Amino acid sequence: MASPAKRLSESLNVKITEKGHDAMVLAHGYGADQSVWDEIVPTLSKHFRVLVFDWCFSGTVSDANLFDPARYSSYDAFADDLNLVLDENRLSSTIFVGHSMSGMVGCIASIKRPDLFKRLFLVGSSPMFRNVDGYEGGFETKAIEQMLTILETNYDEWTSSFANFVVNPKDPSSVDIYMNCLRRMKPEVALPVAKAIFYSDHREMLGKVTTPCTIVQTTKDDVVPNSVPYLMQGWIQGKSTVEMIEMDGHYPQLTAPGKLLDVMGRILGFDHDLLD
Repeated sequence: MASPAKRLSESLNVKITEKGHDAMVLAHGYGADQSVWDEIVPTLSKHFRVLVFDWCFSGTVSDANLFDPARYSSYDAFADDLNLVLDENRLSSTIFVGHSMSGMVGCIASIKRPDLFKRLFLVGSSPMFRNVDGYEGGFETKAIEQMLTILETNYDEWTSSFANFVVNPKDPSSVDIYMNCLRRMKPEVALPVAKAIFYSDHREMLGKVTTPCTIVQTTKDDVVPNSVPYLMQGWIQGKSTVEMIEMDGHYPQLTAPGKLLDVMGRILGFDHDLLD
């Protein structure tokens, strides 16, 4: 007799808290894993059923066969995985918090299955990270090519430089958290995922998003220019607002968790006592 298929939730290290009526899903960005949410999960779990997981590219995922570079060459596959995880855990009308690439993954997932989503928090998210045709995405194509070359030829050097670029270097402990996440990721996985992210263009998808969105942007993010959240707000079909957080860097959940909770608490109606 054949053994039952392993649930995707198990492979992606899903953990879910039990307190609270409404469900909240936290999805990390490129190179990270669920540990980047550690500062805010204890507070959020007082008010919500919080689900955290690791994407298939994360170094904490033990199934080496789970990541297929051809399948995950677009965000569609990630969106399908997200919706399957929600189905497996019988979650609907969820509050989805997606950081960086995961923001757009959540948008695409909500287009496919609007019944699964109640609100989207898009943290440091962007539909396109390249500068093209008058659109300021943050990176020139040549800079992306140089970055990918270093990633491919000297992974340790790249993880250090990228972590210090993405996370506020004035917060070395947060830089170390993200750098360690990057170093757990396999280089042969890191490269195709980076290509999928930096060469993608999902601007047209935003016009199909009907789930209410809160777009959260830091005031000095070297990854996402401050113009992007306002462009996203204009393109999203459903109701959307932009919330700016006064801080440097792309990772408010690491370097300014209290400020991120301030925004979430004001929108969702809960208090917290976490200080930065």
